[in-house]
Amino acid sequence: MKKKLLLLFILSIGFGIFLAAKFFFFKSKDKFGQLTVLSSPEASVFLNDLMIGRTPVKADKIKAGEHLIKLIPEGVATDTASWKGKIKVTPNSLTFVSFDLGSSDVSTAGEIFYVEKLKKKGKKGTGEIFVQTEPAGAIVYLNNDEKGIAPLKLVDVPQGEHELSVYLPGFFKRTRKVLVNEGYRLNAYFKLAIDKSQQERLKKLEESTKEKEATEEAKAKTFVKIRNTPTGWLRVRSEPSLGASESAKIKVGAQFELLDEQKGWYKIRFNGKEEDLVSGSFEEGWISSRYAEKIE
Repeated sequence: MKKKLLLLFILSIGFGIFLAAKFFFFKSKDKFGQLTVLSSPEASVFLNDLMIGRTPVKADKIKAGEHLIKLIPEGVATDTASWKGKIKVTPNSLTFVSFDLGSSDVSTAGEIFYVEKLKKKGKKGTGEIFVQTEPAGAIVYLNNDEKGIAPLKLVDVPQGEHELSVYLPGFFKRTRKVLVNEGYRLNAYFKLAIDKSQQERLKKLEESTKEKEATEEAKAKTFVKIRNTPTGWLRVRSEPSLGASESAKIKVGAQFELLDEQKGWYKIRFNGKEEDLVSGSFEEGWISSRYAEKIE
């Protein structure tokens, strides 16, 4: 009988120790989260300057909070750039990092996802998505429906799987399947890689637009053409007066933008053509309107 009571006492102590250990585990677990890191090509992963493995990396016990992460390609990927950034790990959840490492920072693309519990719940059966992009200003699509410009918070998103995409002209589009949980916010960060072919097209388009705008602006301006003079050139003066100092002499037939006019005088802007100058130089000046005619 005494042996049975002793055994029961030992088991009770053992069960109490198990409960204490279980309580400590779950209490400690609240301070940790999980981290998954993928990359192409394979890279060494450093968390706060401490190497935690080579991709793919799956770490089950990462302290909750903000961390500095570095991806450093090795081996044959010597022409591939490293990447570093900040990530956030939240208790009892997964932080997902995936990067395609390019030859430079502008050609590197990737995503970082993590979830956090909402302090104030929205509609039943919904969660949130907060999207940030680098560069900022990308168009955000949810299930192919345009939602706005990043950074962007999407509220009352039905729980379940969704397709999240971001696109910025001149950069490659990024798309990921994401899971939204009720009462939680999914934080999504996208780094976009530059599309060089698209950049060239946009550059040409931008140059063409600037040329068109310059042409339209020129059309809206009024110009004057220098008429024949007894001397074969015309004086440009600093003020609309015969007593004003001479800045330059300009050739007959040259054209200049008309800026202003007073009785008997036109104010003109230099056209940038040195061949239209006989002597001197000027940016703006006055000429006799007697020897100039307007060109609309």
